[in-house]
Amino acid sequence: MSRDTITIALTKGRILKETLPLLAAAGIEPAEDIQTSRKLLFASNRDQVRLLVLRGSDVPTYVRHGVADMGIAGKDILLENNGAGLYELLDLGIARCRLMTAGLVGQAQPVGRIVVATKFVNIARRFMAERGQQADIVKLYGAMELAPLMGLADLIVDIVDSGNTLKANGLEPRELIAGISSRLVVNRASLKMKHQPVQALVESLAAVVAAPAP
Repeated sequence: MSRDTITIALTKGRILKETLPLLAAAGIEPAEDIQTSRKLLFASNRDQVRLLVLRGSDVPTYVRHGVADMGIAGKDILLENNGAGLYELLDLGIARCRLMTAGLVGQAQPVGRIVVATKFVNIARRFMAERGQQADIVKLYGAMELAPLMGLADLIVDIVDSGNTLKANGLEPRELIAGISSRLVVNRASLKMKHQPVQALVESLAAVVAAPAP
């Protein structure tokens, strides 16, 4: 592998599905079908670019440690990890959603010390502290909507897309914490040591993002 090889970490799932057309428009395509393969590391049509497919929560770690030179991850993941050690260079404008608090429909806003269930522990803690709200944070990895229903928590902090899942479980969105979309992040050392190829890729993706929709 050449010293100038660029490794791009991609987030599997919805973000990957929306990322691949952007990469293709920028002239980067995997050498085989990422969506059907069980592999996690892929060559591309460009000799000096390879693609790594990861869980979203792992993308910042791989980029921060320089295993990947660049990565594409949701803003929610970057906020949870404080974006430490990374340069966030581009909003790709894909996989848009909202990070919000939610509670039971019609239930009054809780007062005093509350319990918040979420997988975004750091975000929730900062958000509640900024509002002067004392809160105990319970970390869950899924099925957030059950927490208020079963009396585990007063509120949840979670990603909201259409809001249909909340509605189906008797919950409603409350406060907006942040608008979320996928971002391009770069390892600081890679930006310095591989500046030319990294910058060329950033500019190619920026041009695709800025182009008017067909």
